[in-house]
Amino acid sequence: MGIPVITIDGPTASGKGTICRMVAEKLNWHILDSGALYRLVALSALQKKVPLDAQERLSAEARALDIRFAASQSDPDNTIVFLGNQNVTDEIRQEECGNVASKVAVLPSVREALLDRQRAFRQSPGLVADGRDMGTVVFPDAVLKIFLTASAEERANRRYKQLKGKGIDVNLGDLFAEVLQRDERDTMRATAPLVPAEDAHQLDTTEMSPSDVVDHVIQLYSNCASI
Repeated sequence: MGIPVITIDGPTASGKGTICRMVAEKLNWHILDSGALYRLVALSALQKKVPLDAQERLSAEARALDIRFAASQSDPDNTIVFLGNQNVTDEIRQEECGNVASKVAVLPSVREALLDRQRAFRQSPGLVADGRDMGTVVFPDAVLKIFLTASAEERANRRYKQLKGKGIDVNLGDLFAEVLQRDERDTMRATAPLVPAEDAHQLDTTEMSPSDVVDHVIQLYSNCASI
């Protein structure tokens, strides 16, 4: 069967990152946070003032990024992200960076530039990959594909609590509007739009706790592995 992959796709603030980390920890597998790659392209573009319509420059940035992920010693729920020698974990989680990332992600040349980099994360004993096209484009042969969603209101609330917990001053109404805008960009883009894979298990997490979602995913994987 080769190295197994579990993909966890879904819209913004659907819980992909949290579930990905928790499932990977249960299985002792590697993690791919594909959203971080696009946010890193966005951050590089912001730092270098690259216009968002300059596709060739943006795709060149994507190919040249010096990226490194490391486990957080102080917070096991988080991954430390480095751009070169700079710890940019907090910078790439800012709303401005997230919004630019969703605009950069619609560019076919940028997605193509990052495709091989994402697939290189597939290493033994296995990989849990979260994003928006993990099950449809990056790992279409994944042993298990999950598509998480939740109501826009719930996702905005989650993002609000997350940012407030970091001491960032945000407006819930603005976050709700941004969730809707990003959903529209993700689902309407011509290349790799946000849609569930045909063989994905769809989970509405609006009323589910993270531990409930993880237990369900692990059970689904156990069922697949036993076949």
